Amino acid sequence: MVHEARHYEKLAEGMVRCHLCPHQCRIAPGDAGICRVRKNEAGTLVSLVYGQVTSVAVDPVEKKPLYHFYPGRGILSLGTWGCNFSCPFCQNWQISQRRVPTSPFPPEEAVHQAKTTGSVGIAYTYNEPSIWFEYVFDTATAARRAGLRNVLVTNGYISPEPLEELLPVIDALNVDIKSMDREFYVRLCGGRLDPVLQTTKRAARSALVEVTHLVIPGENDSDDQFRRLADWVADEVGPETPTHLSAYFPHYRMEAPPTPRETLERAYGILRRRLTYVYLGNVLAEDGSDTRCPHCGALAVRRVGYQTTNHLSPGARCPQCSRRLPVVMEGNDPARPETSDVAHTEGVST
Repeated sequence: MVHEARHYEKLAEGMVRCHLCPHQCRIAPGDAGICRVRKNEAGTLVSLVYGQVTSVAVDPVEKKPLYHFYPGRGILSLGTWGCNFSCPFCQNWQISQRRVPTSPFPPEEAVHQAKTTGSVGIAYTYNEPSIWFEYVFDTATAARRAGLRNVLVTNGYISPEPLEELLPVIDALNVDIKSMDREFYVRLCGGRLDPVLQTTKRAARSALVEVTHLVIPGENDSDDQFRRLADWVADEVGPETPTHLSAYFPHYRMEAPPTPRETLERAYGILRRRLTYVYLGNVLAEDGSDTRCPHCGALAVRRVGYQTTNHLSPGARCPQCSRRLPVVMEGNDPARPETSDVAHTEGVST
């Protein structure tokens, strides 16, 4: 099923210009943009993936990864195919870089599944959700009406106007900042760094933002890179922004060796000089999994793999000193007040 796209203009001779992302693709009739899912059909830009999914699962919210958003809860997670980047190290390249079979999953079915499975909401993930804009917007709007939360797991490569349209129905984002080096983005991603940073900074004004940084040996693993990332996040988004350092493993077209644990621990030490909450992914480490109160050091959220034990007091307060921690959960979600009629009448599990 095709669906007319939004955020484009019609040009002469049947051409169209897509304004969804910074690529600003100029697309001839019969062709698709860089993302491969937005196609010019006789002078009309259409989405080839509206309501079409490749992956549906209820995941721990920590898997997104989000560590400061409803810890321990499950979230219905959806993905389709395609991407507006072409990273040779992509961990989900089977769906991001290839066209694969899909199944229909209209917005109303997504909302129904999220509610019946007791999910806190819906995560648009697995591939780049911004290229799925029309479906994500419609589904997120319906989910918000049903008292559900919406999460984007994104590369941040979206134009300001569609981002502004989408953010009012988005509660949390995990943005992948792949490097603080502009040349890295051009050479390895087929995109630009600055729009990613702009998206991250803007989104943090209206939603919870967590940052992920995949550490690739020989590409973005220098002390200078880590310092620049820590400084930018601290200065532009905030020093309490949860930041995840993930280990790279050879995938798709990149054959660099896996990230040594020692590199992640070195990065952790550097980021912790500026950032309060730094986490390590894809490794078992003594530090880097749990959330602790920065005031008294008490254990607030314990994590072993995806097994989570939440020790926070009501209102996301430290169980020992009662300091308010920057964690969104039942009782302190600004988009879901405790007295919300929607949360009760819709039967959402909280």
